[in-house]
Amino acid sequence: MPTVPSRVRLTAARVESFACPPGKSQSFLWDTVAPALAVRATPTGRKTYTFESRLQGKTLRLSIGDVRAWTLAAAQAEATRLTLLVDSGTDPREQKRQHEAEQAAQAAALAAQAVTVGEAWAAYLADRRPHWGERHYSDHEALARAGGQPAARGTRGRGVTVAGPLHVLMSQPLRELTTPAIEAWAQREGQSRPTVARLAWRLLRAFMAWCSEHPDYRAAVPERNPAKSRRAREALGKPQAKDDALLKEQLPVWFAAVRAIRNPAQAAYLQALLLVGARPGELLGLQWQDVNTQWRGLTIRDKVEGERVIPLTPYVWHLLAGLPRRGQYVFAGEDGDKPMSKPHKAHASACAVAGIDGLTLHGLRRSFGTLSEWLELPAGVVAQIQGHKPSATAEKHYRVRPLDLLRLHHERLEAWILEQAGVQFDAQAEPGKLRAVV
Repeated sequence: MPTVPSRVRLTAARVESFACPPGKSQSFLWDTVAPALAVRATPTGRKTYTFESRLQGKTLRLSIGDVRAWTLAAAQAEATRLTLLVDSGTDPREQKRQHEAEQAAQAAALAAQAVTVGEAWAAYLADRRPHWGERHYSDHEALARAGGQPAARGTRGRGVTVAGPLHVLMSQPLRELTTPAIEAWAQREGQSRPTVARLAWRLLRAFMAWCSEHPDYRAAVPERNPAKSRRAREALGKPQAKDDALLKEQLPVWFAAVRAIRNPAQAAYLQALLLVGARPGELLGLQWQDVNTQWRGLTIRDKVEGERVIPLTPYVWHLLAGLPRRGQYVFAGEDGDKPMSKPHKAHASACAVAGIDGLTLHGLRRSFGTLSEWLELPAGVVAQIQGHKPSATAEKHYRVRPLDLLRLHHERLEAWILEQAGVQFDAQAEPGKLRAVV
């Protein structure tokens, strides 16, 4: 069998007829027109155009492509281009990596330009959920939720739900969420529902900051956070401080009216809300697994720290133990799979009977703090029970107190409130068999 020369003037026919000799792992046929170009053949019959040269004293070999995809003329031109790069001291591999990186960046920029606020919002919630409490996460969901669904039983006004203030932004491209767009949104929402819009704006600012740092979305967000706008803040107005809280003298009539509510879960919830000082949503989210009867503690899912453990005081435990167990939630809704709705209407009716005006559910949480001042409880105790952030000004040396020390102060406050309300009960009685009298 005649020997095939290793360097010839390549033609289409020679490329087609070239094959790897038996017993070899590969074979090369070099071109005389483009000396750095060769056809590489393997025993499997595959043939590729290959470039070989030397760079900084080392052999450099690159694959140009399959002979079926590249014409000979195109392969010779590519070999000539690579030769010029090597002669100038440029590594073609590094140039290729830079080119691929630029293409990837351009593709990411194009993808970011097409992404909607809703798509980025969903990714944001998924990324941050492990770091948030359940309440904080549900706030994000609710503020971006579409309306039009039947309102839950017991909800004020009933009818259908209203879309969250952020929902109108969800379908917009993220790149169009500019400062003027956010200011216009704030102007509209600030006129109809400023309180919830202010919360939505604060969440939107954090979301945009996250987008500006995320590799998939930073290309669609200006360097300056578009939600950090003085005009947007002014359009939403300043929150008005609320001071609704129960007076000590109002405790007897309030307890009497609330205990007369026909729905036992609502009556227990409202009394517990006053006596534990939790946020209304936190207490609604209480599950039976969060009630520790051995160590007399309640695990509250906190929007600030994730969760906190507070004392399970005697009267509150009697209230909870008297409720039927219908699913995982202590204050269960009708289907048992979800907590009941906030009893705004039932509480308003009870307050009307008691002759108390303007007392909200959050006002009961506020009442816990104001009533504690009658006993001059340490500010840090009240803050820890209620889930406030520690304040160096409220207490000279803030410390995290253990559950038994919290219980000492908390039970004292509960007993005092019940005494002022005229509610008598036997703290040693078996839970669930309470017979309170006024």
